[in-house]
Amino acid sequence: MESMKEMWNNVLAYLQQSNDISRVAYNVWISCIEPRSIEEDAVVVSVHTDFQRKIIREHYADRIKEAFSAVLGLPLELKIICEQEDAGAQKPAGVPSLAEEEEEYTFGNFVVGPSNKFPHAASLAVASNPSGAYNPLFIYGNSGLGKTHLLFAIRNEIRKTHPTFKMLYTKGETMTNELIEALQKGPAQIQEFRAKYRQVDVLLVDDIQFISGKTSTQEEFFHTFDTLYQAKKQIVLTSDRPPKEMAALEERLRSRFESGLLADIQPPDLETRIAIIRRKAEQIGLPIDEKDVAYIAEQLKSNIRQLEGLVKKLWAYYQIEGTMPSRLTIQSAICDVRNDDQPVPITVDRVINEVARTFNVDPEDIRSSKRSGEVSNARQIAQYIVRTVTNQPMKKIGEDFGSRDHSTVVYAIQRVEERIARDPAYKARIQDIIKNLSEK
Repeated sequence: MESMKEMWNNVLAYLQQSNDISRVAYNVWISCIEPRSIEEDAVVVSVHTDFQRKIIREHYADRIKEAFSAVLGLPLELKIICEQEDAGAQKPAGVPSLAEEEEEYTFGNFVVGPSNKFPHAASLAVASNPSGAYNPLFIYGNSGLGKTHLLFAIRNEIRKTHPTFKMLYTKGETMTNELIEALQKGPAQIQEFRAKYRQVDVLLVDDIQFISGKTSTQEEFFHTFDTLYQAKKQIVLTSDRPPKEMAALEERLRSRFESGLLADIQPPDLETRIAIIRRKAEQIGLPIDEKDVAYIAEQLKSNIRQLEGLVKKLWAYYQIEGTMPSRLTIQSAICDVRNDDQPVPITVDRVINEVARTFNVDPEDIRSSKRSGEVSNARQIAQYIVRTVTNQPMKKIGEDFGSRDHSTVVYAIQRVEERIARDPAYKARIQDIIKNLSEK
């Protein structure tokens, strides 16, 4: 074999002759693969997106390995790498990368209905007149209802009308983690953190509820907010709940969040859900029957992200099989989407990490034998939350926290319960930590 390219061409020829792969599937899923190298007992190929890799692994890996074996005369494993920036890789039509999805979040493809008409109008006003309409704009509602879509729509619209504006999109959790890192590295890094967030024309923060209860992050964001507001820079925030329900949010921040416009986004009604399914199907070229559209809209009622995810899954089936999925397949896909949207399980590691962020301590210190006041307090709260949320046995909790004795865990939980009973602020802080864990 003269080259990798010649070998790959022979593999493609073998696959094209296969009756197991339709022409549509070949054009979408096989032609996007780029050969890279042969390493010991495996052939390495690359694709552009993780979505492509998933579909190829699940449906075509065995046929590709069979083709390599036939061409080379020896069995090889298949290693598929994902290279988002590989210029040679191609993505299947209709499945955008993450960056492209962000660009596609516009007001034009946001389906407006009674449940989101007000936040949509408010967002459009802000995009049309940054810092001159509503500042801050605070959009709140449950996960999967379009809050992030509106944030990106604002950003993309302002990019067109004010191309020189400096804009920053971030998440409350990301901002907290960046601040923790800056505090650990020293003054220079803190100044860099402040410059990043305070020298912008538009600041868009998703899931701002994650700063609630985190003293250092709230302190920094308070000054960031005031700096931008006084300079007449636009601030847009989203949250899963209104400011008044963020129990551990500092009052001075709550009052500033409420000083602008609060916009509540609700689950879509049936007509809006049908319109969302139709719009997404049109975007990616899925020929879906109106009866199936109505059926899906009846089954998935509370989450736009589920609706769009299901349409993408049906599109993948359509590309693989060459025909529109049956009602039975649609029912199965609906079950999969519902399962995929289940909350991430609350584990000991997640609790420790969230408590560590809240109290600005190292997660490893919580597991260690350190007895400083801040670490001991964080450790006791973490043990209390693990017990409250997961109902794990005291002995197991002790093992997860550095092989501590059962009685030590009991004492820690009792201490937290006693303080909760007499300190409303302390109680509110713990409630916010549990809420944040539940919403991820």
